[in-house]
Amino acid sequence: MIRRFSVNHAVMSMLLDAALTVCALAVAVAVRPGLSELPFVRPYTPYGGVTSVLYAVVPALWGIVFLLASVYDPKKIYKLIDELQAVTLAIAFASLVFAGLLFLSSLRGMSRWLFVFFVLFDFLFLVGWRLIARAIFRLGRFSGARQLVLVVGAGKEARQVAQMVEEYSWTGLEFVGFLDDHEPAQATTKPVLGRIDQVREIVQSHKIDNIVLALPKEQYNRINKLVVTLHDLPVRVRVVPDYYSLALYRAKAEEFGGLPMISLRDPALNDYQRLIKRLVDLGLGTLSLVLAAPVFIIVAGAIKLTSEGPVFFKQQRVGENGRLFTMYKFRSMIVGADKMQQQVNRVDAHGQIIHKQANDPRITRVGRFIRRTSLDELPQLLNVIKGDMSLVGPRPELPWLAAQYEPWQRKRFSVPQGITGWWQVNGRSDKPMHLHTEDDLYYVQNYSLWMDIYILLKTLWVVLRGKGAY
Repeated sequence: MIRRFSVNHAVMSMLLDAALTVCALAVAVAVRPGLSELPFVRPYTPYGGVTSVLYAVVPALWGIVFLLASVYDPKKIYKLIDELQAVTLAIAFASLVFAGLLFLSSLRGMSRWLFVFFVLFDFLFLVGWRLIARAIFRLGRFSGARQLVLVVGAGKEARQVAQMVEEYSWTGLEFVGFLDDHEPAQATTKPVLGRIDQVREIVQSHKIDNIVLALPKEQYNRINKLVVTLHDLPVRVRVVPDYYSLALYRAKAEEFGGLPMISLRDPALNDYQRLIKRLVDLGLGTLSLVLAAPVFIIVAGAIKLTSEGPVFFKQQRVGENGRLFTMYKFRSMIVGADKMQQQVNRVDAHGQIIHKQANDPRITRVGRFIRRTSLDELPQLLNVIKGDMSLVGPRPELPWLAAQYEPWQRKRFSVPQGITGWWQVNGRSDKPMHLHTEDDLYYVQNYSLWMDIYILLKTLWVVLRGKGAY
């Protein structure tokens, strides 16, 4: 039975990708003459056709590129979005290499439109079979190929591991139960099968495939003994050391001078991600600033004509790594509004400070409109171009509020702060930022360029609705 993330499945995937890529080439060759009737497609003028050599070169090239792009690495394709992203990028890169090969070699016989149709069919075939395969596995058609998981420990971390395993049960994982010397403090759906020192007997009797050690810190000295006890059994052992704190700091295993270590304070964005993010900020930020120039003039005129004071409001905010910077906005309140903050603040039933409200008396008539439409945020494009902010990221916080953060909340400052972000597109002012930093931590821990694009697109819809903006 083929498991979703087994070696056999990876081999089958490679063969299926190669076969479907050849099919995509054959289909493109077959349908190309009939597509000449389309107005934007040039008439088909074959000059020898696709040679048989290409039917051998294409799958070999695709296989090499897909291996280099880690398309078959189970650790990188657990999530559907990650697999689709890997396949899309691999097809794009393989297509570019193939185009260069056609141009530089004597392997002729492919028109530009034939090449385009081949790549399109290849994308549809390779993505399509993966979607179908995931649907089949989710429906449980391969329920016989199971990986039994036993969790040693029954505390908070152990329950989180059990929940994650059950969420990914469609991949073939099956959570069997816990081992612990005490009954869990909270009720669980799975039983405690025995004490920790009975691990060997329970692994053998239940035919366990995987063990996750999720013990509290005070029991770390037992890990070595447990590993020695299981050394001759065909079972994989994984350790979850202080699950919450390490997840919070994006801990990862790495080598330092040949020594295995766990890194706790690596940058949230690597150098490549930071470069791409900055290039996108400069490109889109500059374009947006040019296109918004007429709006700048109209809003500035409306503010100047309807209330006394400057057009722009400057305020100190906390940026990446706690650095203070001056953030720009169109002034939407009366002059001196920041000095009246204590009069507006209120405390909720949990003792938390709420510093924004829908009917703030300090807001001007024009200010109410530009805040509702988010036009007051436009000058922050200048902050983006300067490098103080990014288009997407956690919102820059007020210094007096940031000073009251818990240590775990300060992780939101580990990336460039943004004009829009995960928090804004999931509630905005309906969810006070300092009380919902878990949204920003989700962004930090799951960052990708695709996530930035998704947030930018969703921001347009949120702004049009005007929900939560005041």
